[in-house]
Amino acid sequence: MLNLKIIKAISLDLDDTLWPVWPAIERAEKALENWLNQHAPMAAALFANASVRDEIRSYVVRTRPELRHNLSAVRREAIRTALYRAKENPLLAEAAFEVFYAERNRVKLFDDAISSLEFLSARFPVVALSNGNADIERIGIKPYFRANISAQAFGVGKPDPRIFHAAAGAVDVCPTAVLHIGDDAGLDVLGALNAGMQTVWLNRDESAWTHAESPHITVASLTQLCDHIAAAERLAA
Repeated sequence: MLNLKIIKAISLDLDDTLWPVWPAIERAEKALENWLNQHAPMAAALFANASVRDEIRSYVVRTRPELRHNLSAVRREAIRTALYRAKENPLLAEAAFEVFYAERNRVKLFDDAISSLEFLSARFPVVALSNGNADIERIGIKPYFRANISAQAFGVGKPDPRIFHAAAGAVDVCPTAVLHIGDDAGLDVLGALNAGMQTVWLNRDESAWTHAESPHITVASLTQLCDHIAAAERLAA
């Protein structure tokens, strides 16, 4: 059971917790494709082949293992590699990546995202904790967060307990005083449990829980979580 009395901070996943990520990625891929067709058509032809695109990404991760948690760097280097193989200007990689990244951050927030961020950040310091490369400033939600810990900046991703401990340290609390909220059963819930945190599984699509360990609470929406916290506050008053 969730024990809100000891909670002093919130860590919060981003992709698929505050917005659906794949529509944004698909739009970003299309924007990149259109840009490459105009400025580097031979590289665009390489990327149009899914197996070649996957091979290039695998090549980058294999030859640059230090980048494996840095999705932006992997994407940028994959574009650069495609340009090089296509005998086109590899310096175009920066501009091409920016086209992709701008669209990747044009996310459509879930209907309950802003109201829930307002509710939670009024009560706790909130830390963004993500394996992805979303930019909370570009998206326009940075004011709700006290800190932002990403795998690509930290060098380690969820479910490694070190990144959860870094989130706790960013707001000067112990991991046991942090409530982690996320949609991914393994990365978010099991990772946070292993780090000593209380956990909320945000299960928007009503998936079955299949693990031995369980989250402290499961909710179908962030609104449901906020309602639970508000009810607990009324009982404690």
